[in-house]
Amino acid sequence: MKPVSLSLLALGVAAVTVVMPYARAAKPNANAIPYATRTHPETLVLDARDAGRGLMTATMTIPVKPGPFTFVYPKWIPGEHAPSGPLADISQLKVSANGHPLTWRRDKVNLYAFHVDVPPGTSSIGVRFTVLVNSPTPMSTPNLAVVNWNRVLFYQNDTNSHHVYFKTSIILPKGWSYGTALPDPQQHGERIDFAEVPLNMLVDSPLDCGRYYKHIELWHSGKAYQMLDMFADKPQDLDIPASLIAKYKRMTPEALALYGARHWYDYHSLLVLSNKIGFEGIEHHQSSDDRAPDNFMTKPAEQLVAGDLLTHEFSHSWNGKYRRPYDLTTLNFQIPQKTDLLWVYEGMNQYLGDLLSFRMGIRKPDQYPEYLAMIYSEMASEPGRLTEPLIDTTTAAPYLYGARGSYPEIRRTAGDFYTEGELLWLDVDSIIREKTHGRKSLDTFLHLYAGPPDTGPITRTYTRADIEKLLNEVLPYDWHAFFQKHVYDIAARPPTREIERAGWRLVYTSKPNRFMQAQAKLFHMNNQWLTYGLKINKHNVVMDVREGSPAWKAGMAPGMKIQAVDGQAYTVKTFNYAMQQAEHLSAPTVFVVDQDGWYHSYAVSYHDGPRYPHLVRIPGRPDMLARIMAPHAS
Repeated sequence: MKPVSLSLLALGVAAVTVVMPYARAAKPNANAIPYATRTHPETLVLDARDAGRGLMTATMTIPVKPGPFTFVYPKWIPGEHAPSGPLADISQLKVSANGHPLTWRRDKVNLYAFHVDVPPGTSSIGVRFTVLVNSPTPMSTPNLAVVNWNRVLFYQNDTNSHHVYFKTSIILPKGWSYGTALPDPQQHGERIDFAEVPLNMLVDSPLDCGRYYKHIELWHSGKAYQMLDMFADKPQDLDIPASLIAKYKRMTPEALALYGARHWYDYHSLLVLSNKIGFEGIEHHQSSDDRAPDNFMTKPAEQLVAGDLLTHEFSHSWNGKYRRPYDLTTLNFQIPQKTDLLWVYEGMNQYLGDLLSFRMGIRKPDQYPEYLAMIYSEMASEPGRLTEPLIDTTTAAPYLYGARGSYPEIRRTAGDFYTEGELLWLDVDSIIREKTHGRKSLDTFLHLYAGPPDTGPITRTYTRADIEKLLNEVLPYDWHAFFQKHVYDIAARPPTREIERAGWRLVYTSKPNRFMQAQAKLFHMNNQWLTYGLKINKHNVVMDVREGSPAWKAGMAPGMKIQAVDGQAYTVKTFNYAMQQAEHLSAPTVFVVDQDGWYHSYAVSYHDGPRYPHLVRIPGRPDMLARIMAPHAS
């Protein structure tokens, strides 16, 4: 997930071979024998012809045996790392047997479970419901839709999702195209039928569809290939410069250079371009579910700020899907996931997704020092680091992903183990490079971790001890103590050693940081986190106040709407002028704010002027960052 289950080894035209190469025995939460087998699968027909108005209809035939039967709606969703199955999307649920309606009952404790009594002589039941596609998260517009199969199905309770088989079909609006990694599509008019697959693979193979689309082959070798499947609300948003597509065509070559092998047959980077559907990136083994604003592929600033969207999710095919934390790997979607190792799964992947974007040229390699300065300053100025270790953010991820409200930097957020994870794994990379005099790097570790040989989409699990053991094969070092210090214990400030080790030094000046400037402009935000301690949105409303900052000490709080600064109506320009003047004055900056209809004045004592982070070279030291971010594919 940007963040953020597969076990398919070989895929033929009409057959699927499943293996479970788990390093340790894993058991489902009961020993139920699945009734939906490869030769007698559960069928799912999704009628998406009303997707444009936010409705779809799912019709299932579920194999059963007479007697009490429980079917469940997926709760713990891979890649979302949380019990986020959108149960409220279900409406108009109907159950039948042999053409007659059956009474169903929701479980009083497990709200994701539904009970029926199957009458004698019945081998299957029909289940039909309406999917409220845009409740609560927008997933469709009149011109496109995102289909996550976990949102539109039920399956037999207490079964292993790798052993429950589905035969799936979708009916699209007329004239729409689609993209998915599901195998062997057979299209008849607007209906597409797919081959039988295990439930875990179905859930791991989202489908995007729409009226305006482009399918671009980014890479192929033999029978293996990577596609970029794009769907837009407006046709002009698909007028993408050939120069940008050329950079994306370097995605697979650079990833293969990074990891040394692949673990997919055909990969689909699914991308919807829409301002209605929110920004998102969710990983899958042979595809990614990427969502971005309508101008994401046509506006250079979007690529500068979020150019790692596709690369982050693509990297997850190796780190997160092929290699996955042992206690995050469950055998059905009702079993809780333990997320403590997301500092590897997501933290390392944040570094690798960014790295790939720079190596490919989506962002220029020489821009990485400026990017690194920005993310370092974010973590260095976060007050929550003083009390909460990084491991708590990963363990608490299932609720932190959905956390909202004031003062997120005090509570810490799920984003911390992404950003701080990048700093952590850059530190690991730089230690290996320094101590081996450049002969080895994190790339060396990745070749051991997720490298040869090539395979189909299978899963190999790991523990913290496994990670430390592999790192010691690359470089003998006390990695256990290293991670204990930076992940498991409180680290009040991120270390600067990796920056200095890489040949750079962190400084703060009045010159704007290019990435911070682009973010502020793109999101219409006035980010004064490092000066007054404020983040202000485009409506002049204070989004957050940094604990201990000048604004905090003056008593300012989130939700206040700034009306004036030093007697002038608030604008970004008047704010910047007041900040520049304050550097030469002893008087405080006076803010007039509206808080719930009450007007207040706050005198904020700040006199250091504009303050932005940058990296500058240390004379005489090699530029390690340039070597890391340089293209590696031939």
